[in-house]
Amino acid sequence: MAKRARFAIVTPYYRETRGVLERCIASARAQSCAADHFLVADGFPQSWIDGAGVRHIKLDEAHRDYGNVARGVGALLAVADGYEGVGFLDADNWLEPDHVALCIDTVRGADLAVAKRRFVRPDGRDFRMAEEPGHIDTSCWWFGAGAFHLLSFWTTIPRELTPIGDRVFTGLVESKRLSMREAPHVTVNYTCLWEGVYRRFGETPPPGAKPDIDLVPVLEWLVGLSDEKRRMVAKLCAGDLVPWAERALAQMRAERLAQK
Repeated sequence: MAKRARFAIVTPYYRETRGVLERCIASARAQSCAADHFLVADGFPQSWIDGAGVRHIKLDEAHRDYGNVARGVGALLAVADGYEGVGFLDADNWLEPDHVALCIDTVRGADLAVAKRRFVRPDGRDFRMAEEPGHIDTSCWWFGAGAFHLLSFWTTIPRELTPIGDRVFTGLVESKRLSMREAPHVTVNYTCLWEGVYRRFGETPPPGAKPDIDLVPVLEWLVGLSDEKRRMVAKLCAGDLVPWAERALAQMRAERLAQK
């Protein structure tokens, strides 16, 4: 008898409310193609999750790195346990019921699938906002076996780069020339808590909203590394990201000048 393929969704969590986590868990449980859900507590485990029908991994301290270490630990555990596909879902986001099935279909013949997301308010209302060209949010990655070797790098990305970990990982994938395919429709609901988005829509940011990340200082740190440090960071990130950072920095500076 053929062994049933198994798929995993990995969710790092920190101090999210029970209601937010229950929504996340329910969306993974409701998938039309079953997937096991790994919840990884980044230093603040919630005991009720032990009975929630998920795999609950508890890290003994918080890493304050946007979930990178917790995400990497969960993903590597899934690979070690023989799962054939691994996706991510941040704790404050949730999935449409066909997300896993669509990612499995999309990744056939490729190393990774990229899901599409919609930006929503905490109450679920759609911003109807276009995705930033070229940006891939962490919750939109789906890893086939051909990309499993990259999963450990969520744990080794230097702390200075963790504010832009998703962008670093996109650069990492590009540098390795892995094959990616994009899913045809939206399956990820991304709870937007960036203050700048609400102000752009003329709205008051909700409780818990966060200031926008200024990417320029992070990229400047990367392109300003000494040769020795650059080589070490390249090892920690599976490739030299400086050329990517230089391009991104030049584009951002050009856009800022155009807005003046």
